Amino acid sequence: MMAFSPLQLFSISILLVLLIFISDSGVECRLSTNYYSKSCPNLATIVGNVVTDKQIRSPTTAAGTLRLFFHDCLVSGCDASVLISSTAFNRAERDADINLSLPGDAFDVVVRAKTAVELQCPGVVSCADILALAARDLVVMAGGPFYNLQLGRRDGVTSSVSSVESNIPKPTMPMTQLINLFASKGFSIQEMVALTGAHTIGFSHCKEFAYRVFNYSKSASVDPTLNPKFAEALKGACANYGSNPTTSVFNDVMTPSKFDNVYYQNLGRGLGLLASDRGMIADARTRGYAEIYASNQSAFFEAFGRAMEKLSVREVKVGGVGEIRRRCDAFNG
Repeated sequence: MMAFSPLQLFSISILLVLLIFISDSGVECRLSTNYYSKSCPNLATIVGNVVTDKQIRSPTTAAGTLRLFFHDCLVSGCDASVLISSTAFNRAERDADINLSLPGDAFDVVVRAKTAVELQCPGVVSCADILALAARDLVVMAGGPFYNLQLGRRDGVTSSVSSVESNIPKPTMPMTQLINLFASKGFSIQEMVALTGAHTIGFSHCKEFAYRVFNYSKSASVDPTLNPKFAEALKGACANYGSNPTTSVFNDVMTPSKFDNVYYQNLGRGLGLLASDRGMIADARTRGYAEIYASNQSAFFEAFGRAMEKLSVREVKVGGVGEIRRRCDAFNG
């Protein structure tokens, strides 16, 4: 039997303590579906009650919150940095041009949920987790798929307007640029097409597609890929968008408030509102997936749920990284 000297025994003891500490820290740093089972066991109910009430009173909340979640996760990971308000010393993400159209209802529902959670579980739940939960619950409320959420995110401690522009997809981007952007975030073409299905709810401002119906080109005043009747309707709806930049149109004109696969069906009918929507059915790299989702809602829901699970854990802050904000629009301290 091997004998150890007192110094060797001391060294082994220290090593064992370190291993136990590292193991325990690893458990704390990992996301899990039951992360708050002890520290805030009623979290799901608290958030669910708030978002249900908000969606009933403001039916556009679901689409707005889902978009807010996308804009948060694609920039610096799902860390609620998009919720931070600008100060005299820092212009935050939410003041980037592309984020100025994010609906107030989306910010409001997160603030309301955070307030309700703080009353029962002060200083425990991050704004990032609340935003992720709210987005998932609102998708389900709109008729979309339930997907599992890993919890335990911490809130980011930086938010800069300069980090937004190159990280958010724009409706005028060519398909190759969109594919490359999503690929840089770790998403396949199939996952990109599935995530774009979020356009099944919500609306877009006229300025994002007006060029398709007003003076499209020298040879055509209207984008010829648009359904003619749809194009005329868009002209009427957006007639005054120059003087009223808030003028908007539903992304899915057939079932605008229902999370379903009609968005994909619309693409083949010339009812895709944005140029990027049209690209989904026009480009050979994306067409096959769009056609599958148009014909099979279950396939779309399954793909969307998997892609959202992947998006929701993108570059999350855990453990000693980040903080648990006291209020979602400002850093602690």
